[in-house]
Amino acid sequence: MRSISRFFLLTLMMSCSSPRNQLTAPVKLITLDPGHFHAALVQKSMYDNVDSVVHVYAPQGNDITLHLNRIKGFNTRKENPTHWKEEVYYGIDFFEKMLAEKAGNVVVLSGNNLKKAEYVSKSLQAGFNVLADKPMIIESKDFEGLKEAFATAKEKDLLLYDIMTERYEISTMLQKEFSMLPEVFGTLEEGTPENPAVTKESVHHFYKYVSGNILKRPAWFMDATQQGEGIVDVTTHLVDLVQWECFPEQIIDYTKDIEITKASHSATAMTLNEFKAITDLDQFPDYLKKDVSNDTVLNIFSNGEINYKLKNVHAKVSVIWNYKALEGVGDTHYSIMRGTKANLIIKQGAEQHYKPTLYIEAANNADIKSALQENLKTVQAKYPGVALKKIDTGWEAIIPDSYKEGHEAHFTRVTEKFLDYLQNKNMPAWEVPNMIAKYYTTTKALELVNKK
Repeated sequence: MRSISRFFLLTLMMSCSSPRNQLTAPVKLITLDPGHFHAALVQKSMYDNVDSVVHVYAPQGNDITLHLNRIKGFNTRKENPTHWKEEVYYGIDFFEKMLAEKAGNVVVLSGNNLKKAEYVSKSLQAGFNVLADKPMIIESKDFEGLKEAFATAKEKDLLLYDIMTERYEISTMLQKEFSMLPEVFGTLEEGTPENPAVTKESVHHFYKYVSGNILKRPAWFMDATQQGEGIVDVTTHLVDLVQWECFPEQIIDYTKDIEITKASHSATAMTLNEFKAITDLDQFPDYLKKDVSNDTVLNIFSNGEINYKLKNVHAKVSVIWNYKALEGVGDTHYSIMRGTKANLIIKQGAEQHYKPTLYIEAANNADIKSALQENLKTVQAKYPGVALKKIDTGWEAIIPDSYKEGHEAHFTRVTEKFLDYLQNKNMPAWEVPNMIAKYYTTTKALELVNKK
């Protein structure tokens, strides 16, 4: 039996609902049309009460080959190898075959986002639970369908959940914890459009390493009509964190709590040679030629920014995609929460050796030293070993390495949380309305951009 880390036990203890109608039958996973590497990362670990046989339904092609190779890599690694057995059905009728065979009870979705809304809806209607990678929808025209999908899940006592890995990044978890200490943080500022109370920025790269290997991306990943623009893709994580940190365990009503004030997007240019390096294709497919200039440069609308009000709090989220990071540098994150007494800032630049680092800085000349020393005990009760170091601008959070699991491990954490919700029927009441609010925010922002 796989050992459960102290980190997971701590997060499990924070569950806010009591179990009812527990699910005792083993969970049987189905992977549907896996076109994104996140589908494999769900299986980077084994799980208690989850069958090791996974049924996979997909069309023939490079996407499924890459997926199976990743699972094989997990099964054959030297340290903590997994023992998944993939039963694969290939064919143009793969989706219909999955719906008919009912070989499992949980469908894992991570692939072409153009198809995802249909996959989610029909899987639920057929009686499957769904664990979906973000984004579940990429256009506002699918928003009502997503609401109906959640209604179907409720009616059939099924679970529909998206993979929000960033909730398990330790610097973000601590940013949230310190924001919940009024003696230290005060209250969250309302901010202005020019100076938001909350800002979250994310920088990603097309050329990157996953599980030690150069990531091969499908060509459709660079097509905004299939992957979705950056403003509805990666920003899903950022919008989720704004809701999760600023209004913890509170239900957000998208009909009255959200106002998009401004949105913008821009393209990242990728040469044909760069495209070849990450796809192994010698030319741009026909569906990408609409975005190609001078026959050799692909323009990908992967960058986006949303300014909006959430319960009268001004927030800004933005995503930037570069082609390749500097040597030894991966995706990076910046975040600030401005309180009446302190600002909580996450930086991940050269000064931080590109590791996310949380800083606490006094705001408005507030004297928070004594309160910070006293309230640190509250944080340490949840996160033993966390400490603070005084620096010129305030304090730096010192986080033990045992908490720094990395992005890939966070897929295990999300899956464990999903399994907890599934087996114990204890998902908090705020999760579903807040997922709906999140996708309203991203798709409404894209709609605003497209009206310009």
